[in-house]
Amino acid sequence: MTTLVPPMDCHSMPELRAEIDKVDRELIALLAVRTGYIDRAVEIKGPSGMPARIPERVEDVVAKVRAEAVEKGLDPELVDELWRRLIDWSIAREAKIIDLD
Repeated sequence: MTTLVPPMDCHSMPELRAEIDKVDRELIALLAVRTGYIDRAVEIKGPSGMPARIPERVEDVVAKVRAEAVEKGLDPELVDELWRRLIDWSIAREAKIIDLD
């Protein structure tokens, strides 16, 4: 992970914005890595006949990220909403590929 200047050590808006931009780049990089795992899931699920959507897994993932949000002092409702959107996108990506096979 990129070395960040702590928020309290940023003394101007340009400094803060530069650090936010670093965080955004890291988030995008991590989302790209996550997508690689989603694509691998397609390779595993497709031949074994597993569906793209597994409701129990969705709820398990959401429960875990909500707990992590609480631990980190983030709004669990926001994290829930973001992850459900991310999961829906991931499932749609999986389903599109699985359905082509």
